[in-house]
Amino acid sequence: MRIGVGDAAIAVGVAAILLITGLTGEHPGAAPAGYPLLVAGGLVLAARRHAPVAVLVGTGLCALGYQAAGFDVPAVAYLIGVYGAVRAGHRLVTVAVSVVMLGVLPLAVLAAGVSGAGEAFAQARDVLELAWLIAAGAAGEALRQAERRAEEAERTREETALRRAGEERLHIARELHDSLTHQISVIKVQAEAAVHLAHKRGEEVPEALLVIRDAGRDAARELRATLEALRDDDRNPPRGLDHVPDLVQRARSAGLDATLTVGGDRGDLPVAVERTAYRIVQEALTNVARHAAAASAQVRIDYRPGAVAIEVDDDGTASPGAAPVPGVGLLGMRERVTALGGRLRAEPRSEGGFTVRAELPVERSS
Repeated sequence: MRIGVGDAAIAVGVAAILLITGLTGEHPGAAPAGYPLLVAGGLVLAARRHAPVAVLVGTGLCALGYQAAGFDVPAVAYLIGVYGAVRAGHRLVTVAVSVVMLGVLPLAVLAAGVSGAGEAFAQARDVLELAWLIAAGAAGEALRQAERRAEEAERTREETALRRAGEERLHIARELHDSLTHQISVIKVQAEAAVHLAHKRGEEVPEALLVIRDAGRDAARELRATLEALRDDDRNPPRGLDHVPDLVQRARSAGLDATLTVGGDRGDLPVAVERTAYRIVQEALTNVARHAAAASAQVRIDYRPGAVAIEVDDDGTASPGAAPVPGVGLLGMRERVTALGGRLRAEPRSEGGFTVRAELPVERSS
């Protein structure tokens, strides 16, 4: 437990005030044991932020103790303890302890040798006035409410900022969809027309043209699915791990010697994990085809207890020690993995080529 400088200063100051009051006042027949209680009643306030209820009880017991020892000193420390406990939200406990204090304090004064119940009650009233007690509790409650309002305002600002950021991302995504849909549709229509004309003429269709046609179809389908997802429509579920073999097959069709290995028991996986795993494999294979100048790529998916591990290795031109260029695809992968609380490594391999390794945590339903 770390005690702040301000709390320590307040505790020492209150302890000094109580001790000076006890030393300078007239307390006939006071027992020397009351001096340590005066000091302890102040010093215990150093822990009021960490243990407000314990400090409340401790200051109350010290006040009763030095009153019983014959020291007619106001319960200043107890009032600060009331303020701290109410500020921390312990209102009922504070009321209960204060009622006990108000009832027991006259008995402590009587134990000090004061003659007569009336004089004892009058001295107890001077030690702990009800008005000061209520004021201390009210101050603590007022500050507690102010802090709650400040926290609520901060939370509201954060939620507003997140909502605006989400709306902006939604706007950007829709703008990208509208602009990309047209371009991809043109590519898809041209490729399909070329394939149709080749079949009609009896010519052999180039493999690259078939790949372009299929990629255009898939891209158009995914764009439509993305727009539906942005509109909160679940009729077109997102791509997941079931579609990873299609990615590998498409990479093979493009001339890459791609293999897929799956290990472990899959079980039920959250949609977010399925979608992120698919996107990681898709982006990794896309980077291999575009930038790696690789002849082969190996995709491995391991279903582990509490996690899904994805690994994509290639034998491209990346050299060990070379820092990867953080392109849009790599940044996108990292954002997706981080959002799920996972880990991502994307770096050149020691034996040459590049590797992408991701681990996504999974909370399986029981």
